[in-house]
Amino acid sequence: MQIFYELIVKTKGQGLYDFTKETIDWVNKQKIHSGILNLNILHTSASLTIQENADPDVLYDIKNFFDKLVPMNNDLYKHTTEGIDDMPAHLKTMLTNTQLTLSVKNKKPILGTWQGLYLFEHRLENQNRTISHHLMGD
Repeated sequence: MQIFYELIVKTKGQGLYDFTKETIDWVNKQKIHSGILNLNILHTSASLTIQENADPDVLYDIKNFFDKLVPMNNDLYKHTTEGIDDMPAHLKTMLTNTQLTLSVKNKKPILGTWQGLYLFEHRLENQNRTISHHLMGD
């Protein structure tokens, strides 16, 4: 059996947005007890990650690290059509993940104690991001 779902996450600029609860709740409502969940973000300037969900300082440090690694300086890039965050957002997406795959057991995605699912927004402005969920199993 296979089931698809699209989750829309509204972001308010750069940062990491936790969507763990929404995904766990959706998986729990499905008829699939065991299987695989593939998550795919349908954008080229945002990404997905599994990260610590206990200490918000971790998320703050990750954002700051990537801002230093890929600076917003249009003098460094040819592609600047959509503003100062345009090319840096694409580069950050390339350095991270656009898809994640998780095992599902007893109607729950398997995550570690301190792990959460995050959308990593690389743009400065508010965005509506689509995360495709593809659940397969029995």
